[in-house]
Amino acid sequence: MKQDIVLRIACKLFIPFIIVFSLYVQFHGDFGPGGGFQAGVIFAAGIIFYAIVHGLKAARWVMPDWLVEAMVASGVLLYAGVGVAGMLLGGNFLDYFVLHADPVVGQHRGIFWVEAGVAVTVCGVMVKVFYMFAGRGTEGL
Repeated sequence: MKQDIVLRIACKLFIPFIIVFSLYVQFHGDFGPGGGFQAGVIFAAGIIFYAIVHGLKAARWVMPDWLVEAMVASGVLLYAGVGVAGMLLGGNFLDYFVLHADPVVGQHRGIFWVEAGVAVTVCGVMVKVFYMFAGRGTEGL
């Protein structure tokens, strides 16, 4: 694929729109269809598209394995951290209303951070699965 100039230019044009659309889906998830899972998959699709066009080595330079693995762990920690914060503030696990003096604001804050954790984890898992399948058989090369 490295010789196909049209595909490489199309990739450079589409990936920013894919990333922006994933952010739109993430931040609009409170008010309509979308949320963390969908945003994480769309963002990962942009990275995978880059890897297909430019090669696995280039994709691993842009998003190295340590970063992908850190995304998986940090997203889960963010999700669990919101739940623990609710417990420390006097509610149950993932009770969002205790995160602010106004319960409605607390609900919005809690949902936002939980969805952000889901997006980061899902993106990391999708990219890691792609790296593992795309890189099999190349360990000794």
